[in-house]
This record gives sequence, C-alpha cells and structure tokens, in this order.
Amino acid sequence: MRSEAWIFAMTTAFFVIVSPLYWFLTYDWTGTSALTMTTLLAGMVTVFLGFHARRMDPRPEDRKDGEIADGAGELGFFPPYSWWPMWCGLTLAVCVYAVALGAWWLFIIGVGLGAVALSGWIFEYYRGEHAH
Repeated sequence: MRSEAWIFAMTTAFFVIVSPLYWFLTYDWTGTSALTMTTLLAGMVTVFLGFHARRMDPRPEDRKDGEIADGAGELGFFPPYSWWPMWCGLTLAVCVYAVALGAWWLFIIGVGLGAVALSGWIFEYYRGEHAH
C-alpha cells in the first residue's frame, strides 16, 4: 500500500499547487471550490493509505524481493454479474426526476423502491447462513 500512498501524495501535491494558481488566473469560485475539495479528498486518501501501509505486512508487490508466485492464490470473491446496480440507478433517476417535477409523491415511491433495490444489492449473495 505504500506505493499507492505515494501516488496519492503526488496527486495531492499537484492539486495544492494547481488550486491557488487556478484562482489567481480565473477568479472562478466554482472551479476553485472543486479543486480545493479534490485536494482535500486526495489528502484524505493519502493519510488513510499511509496509516494502513505502516500497520500491515508488506504485500508481495511492495517488497523488493517479492516474486510473482508470492501473489498466487485466491484474491477474493468477485461476482460474475448483477442486475441490482441497474435497479438502484433507475430508482435514483426516478427520485431526481420527481424532484425536478416537484412531485413529492413520486419521490417517496422512488425512495421506497430504492431501499428495496439497495437492500437487494447489499444482500445479493447472502442466501442461507452467510452463504456466498
């Protein structure tokens, strides 16, 4: 994780330089706000990865003597496909459309359907006793 922390540290340093430069060149509040938030978010990820890089054992790709075979094995569970992100996106679209129209009854329906879709996405692979 140390290499990822350095990548985000360089990104943070770039945005620290670019944000005030953008303000002095354009005097644009919107872009400057976006760049400032990007700087803070990149800094937050840098701090998070830096703390975790110190606390965990180095991964094979972080070690100088690491071999390709050291990283072999199961990496985790990756689902083949899922329909739930589509339903979550559609319910979000219904909610945004309802707000744009001012139809609060449609917004409430969208939130209800969104809760069902989000629950389905979260618990998609939990059938039975913590099954995968």
